[in-house]
Amino acid sequence: MKKRIMGLLIAVIMIIPLVSGCVNADTLTTGSVAVLRDEEFGNVYIEPTIEEFNAMGFSFGDSLNISFDNGKTFNDIPYYSGYYCPVGSMLACGYPGYPHVVIARNYGAGTWEEFEMTESSRVTVTLNEKGKYLAVQELYALQYSDDRNDYDSDVMFSNFRAVKGGSLKDNLIYRSASPCDNQHLRASCTNALTEEAGIRFVLNLSDNEKKYTAYTEAEDFNSAYYDSLYREGKVLLLGLNANYRAETFAKIISEALLTMAENDGPCLIHCVEGKDRTGFVCALILALADGTAQEIIDDYMITYYNYYGVTKEKMPERYAAVQGNVNDFIYFLCNAETGTAFDGLDLKKGAEDYLTLGGLDADGIARIEEYLTGK
Repeated sequence: MKKRIMGLLIAVIMIIPLVSGCVNADTLTTGSVAVLRDEEFGNVYIEPTIEEFNAMGFSFGDSLNISFDNGKTFNDIPYYSGYYCPVGSMLACGYPGYPHVVIARNYGAGTWEEFEMTESSRVTVTLNEKGKYLAVQELYALQYSDDRNDYDSDVMFSNFRAVKGGSLKDNLIYRSASPCDNQHLRASCTNALTEEAGIRFVLNLSDNEKKYTAYTEAEDFNSAYYDSLYREGKVLLLGLNANYRAETFAKIISEALLTMAENDGPCLIHCVEGKDRTGFVCALILALADGTAQEIIDDYMITYYNYYGVTKEKMPERYAAVQGNVNDFIYFLCNAETGTAFDGLDLKKGAEDYLTLGGLDADGIARIEEYLTGK
């Protein structure tokens, strides 16, 4: 890829501790600091910014001890630049582009309520062990560029594509980065591709009315076609977090797919990056359309090629590590143990069971499947 700066994509962001020599785990601490609510996912932010936190001497790959003033404590928590831990496991994450270090569970429910936080709550973060999880950090750590010039095409930059597999109708379901949220400078480009593809209905997995209104009022808002769909009532703002295992997620997405089936296509599905929330919903759709596990995996992994240049041939270890995310989608849908051979899994039944959990009856599920496949 032209101008693809691979060093940026795989480098671990390491901040040199302010204390010279070895960092003393007994002394490296934030002290008591305020917590903030992460409004997007309902998790706990610590008040110092990611840059401030790292400047204290903490580094990605460290092990942390976390103590809240209400008595809740958690020891040996990994600190990563992404969500590099098993589903449901807790971590501290300084995700690029976000303002604060978040204390969250990977693909889990929000920690703000779980930890019984209030606006006056405080937290103390202390180093447990320097670099304990550095090997995991280095294996997974990937960072993409928000500069269009670093990509070969608008399609790659916007992570925009038609979903393909099984009996799914051609050019019916598309997925992408956000055409309205410009935090990664992709909205205008993705909006243009949305119009070019003739998208007529949108499942916006990440935004609510308040957030969408803020985008439209921003000086850099340049997504007229997307906004025209919104004003026609053709954009569903679902405001989902990443916890696809929750019954609430199942209910919201099941109702959304039924609404989608009652509208004309093509349909676009997106969150912010078009990666994980979008990835799970597209996996669900492919399963309903008789897609195979390999087709679901292939569709998911295109995102990591578009953003990071990851391929099975060039980066086999990273490819295998990332594939674990979509494997979890498949095992969850089929209520199967991790490591079960995909050949013996009934993906369609698993997807139908998920929609049943979401409150749909057999007729509703059949309408969605007919919309997706024409059968």
